[in-house]
Amino acid sequence: MSYERVFPIFSAAFAVIYVFAVEANWALVTYHPEINAWDLGTTRSRSGPAMHWFGWLGTSFLGATAISAAALPLTKTWQPPLWIGWAIPLAIMVLFLYLLRSFFLR
Repeated sequence: MSYERVFPIFSAAFAVIYVFAVEANWALVTYHPEINAWDLGTTRSRSGPAMHWFGWLGTSFLGATAISAAALPLTKTWQPPLWIGWAIPLAIMVLFLYLLRSFFLR
């Protein structure tokens, strides 16, 4: 079984799920750096700012892993096009530049 064939699917799925995780705030964990504490899921700030970025990465990783595992049997007979492994994440980066344009343009 060739696991390399599923990497473009993982990359594309990770990028798409990351957009939804950020926009809907689906964080697997929340980190509170002020008190050095972790919470499961998305929680409110306890003291100082709460960091959801680690949770968004975890949510995206688990979602992309599940999609890749589901697509693994398909890759035995079908080679996913390699362009989806870089074109979709690149398009997501452009989308984030647009969403965060107020930070770049003053």
